[in-house]
Amino acid sequence: MWFGVEGTSSFRKKTLEFDMKIPTGSFFVGFPVDTLDMREFYELFQGALKKTPLFDFHKAQGGKMVEFAGWSMPVQYRDSHIVSHMHTREQCSIFDVSHMLQTKVHGKDRVKFMESLVVADISELQDNQGTLSLFTNDKGGIVDDLIVTKTDQGYLYVVSNAGCADKDSALMKAKLAEYKAAGFDVELEFLEEALIAVQGPTMARVLQQGMTDDLSKLTFMTSTLATVFGVPDCRVTRCGYTGEDGVEISVPQSRVVELTEKLLANTSVKLAGLGARDSLRLEAGLCLYGNDIDETTTPVEATLVWTLGKRRRQTKGFPGADIIVPQIKAKTARKRVGLVSTGPPVRPHTPILSPDGKVIGEVTSGCPSPCLKKNIAMGYVDSAFAKNGTAIQVEVRKKAVPATVSKMPFVPTNYYSG
Repeated sequence: MWFGVEGTSSFRKKTLEFDMKIPTGSFFVGFPVDTLDMREFYELFQGALKKTPLFDFHKAQGGKMVEFAGWSMPVQYRDSHIVSHMHTREQCSIFDVSHMLQTKVHGKDRVKFMESLVVADISELQDNQGTLSLFTNDKGGIVDDLIVTKTDQGYLYVVSNAGCADKDSALMKAKLAEYKAAGFDVELEFLEEALIAVQGPTMARVLQQGMTDDLSKLTFMTSTLATVFGVPDCRVTRCGYTGEDGVEISVPQSRVVELTEKLLANTSVKLAGLGARDSLRLEAGLCLYGNDIDETTTPVEATLVWTLGKRRRQTKGFPGADIIVPQIKAKTARKRVGLVSTGPPVRPHTPILSPDGKVIGEVTSGCPSPCLKKNIAMGYVDSAFAKNGTAIQVEVRKKAVPATVSKMPFVPTNYYSG
């Protein structure tokens, strides 16, 4: 989740063959079934998944629904993944991110509470300013990535990943019980609002038509409450997961279809799904939780040292600080890097090899870049091979393919700074 935070493991891309049969005696969600064709199974499976308030709208618009982090989400619409990707880079797309966990943290001790869980310096944020941060564990691993915004409404607004929603909420609830037992003033409120991301270079022009607030004053990682195309009480945060200028809009569930339709009335706006979102974030060099970062990777290994507030490096006070902070100077045995290659696409779990064929790491994300017309990836390598420009190899289909360690982002970002 990065600047608009997103899910966990890679989405499913397999096509269902509806003439397949499920054998008699199989079980679905704990119940025995007789022979069941794949279409019926698919419908039962989809019925067991959680649905966002835009689910029916997605299907009506031709959305191809897949399982993602326990939710039924659109992987693409009638346009191909590549067309949606390039449309976002050139104009503007809407992504449904309502599956993400939205939380308000109330009370006069809310900053102290949040800083006991994350690496960021929340206290130094200005009103309505946000920052990317990380939940960490006692071993220095990353529990999740999230955005924390210090609002002028007397609460922190937190957005974290759908795939980590259960463990994130449990983590915050456990710390809440600890803080309340110690007499601190803090409360949690888990929100039911929908959330859409509007991303691309024409976003500001499109959105400004439906807002009285001056969007030129809303810079990257700042937030405001506003009426958007007649829908009141929307929280608009200038952030995103594509590398483009964009916003995320938290909107009451009952009004999200209305707002989405009004945005789509502009011909430069289209819907986009998980497929485009994944390739866009990879071009922007942004991590996907569960692939590129997890509880076994530290912020230093993941090259996310910049998320650690300077004061926090001194005062510590967050889980795993005694492991993470010393790594900043001592360095680590491995490091997350970008990779560029030609030939067959590079996928997660692809071995990364030294020039002489020794395994030195593993790819965590990879795909052909629609913008660059070459293969891009990220992964972890032995630190000795982490310098940009280093010639290495990747093992694709049991063959060593030349690759080069590359600076990220692969495609320049266009965040709005005013």
